[in-house]
Amino acid sequence: MALGGRSWEEWIAQYATSHTNPVNRVCHTVGIPLIALSIPLFIVAIWVPGFWRIPLTLFVVGWVFQFIGHAFEGKPPEFFKDWRFLFVGLRWWVAKLQGRA
Repeated sequence: MALGGRSWEEWIAQYATSHTNPVNRVCHTVGIPLIALSIPLFIVAIWVPGFWRIPLTLFVVGWVFQFIGHAFEGKPPEFFKDWRFLFVGLRWWVAKLQGRA
């Protein structure tokens, strides 16, 4: 399956070029799952009063990790150039866990 006429492998390869610094890679390894986990928890928060604080905290902390990592990398996040990279980050994280990124 492709996104915008490019294969996932091509997207991940380009994403990886802005994520070579070891500190940035660790920050993204932590930050991406925090952000991903926050999304379904925001849905849960619709029905659980006061629960919104948990997904909000995960979301904000996840993004803080992302931007700290890019400060070490010395490059802006790829999604500043193309918003579709917001979806590529999670695929990169999965590929990294599988030893492919």
